[in-house]
Amino acid sequence: MTFPHPGPRPGPPPSPVEASYRTDENGTVEETGHPAVDAVLRSLANAARLAPAEQIAEFEAAHQVLQETLASIDR
Repeated sequence: MTFPHPGPRPGPPPSPVEASYRTDENGTVEETGHPAVDAVLRSLANAARLAPAEQIAEFEAAHQVLQETLASIDR
């Protein structure tokens, strides 16, 4: 019995960081219109290129900025 060749495998799925933001056709992060949120998205896009151990500080900083931004909206 022969089995069909499965063909080429697709590339790996995006990392959770890469999946958390959208980019346009040039790879530029799409802006939300909120400067603080846009800065966080750019920092996360840059963090995706770092070694995993170096990403932790970027994630923590992004989390802090987003918490502060959401808190300011509630006021």
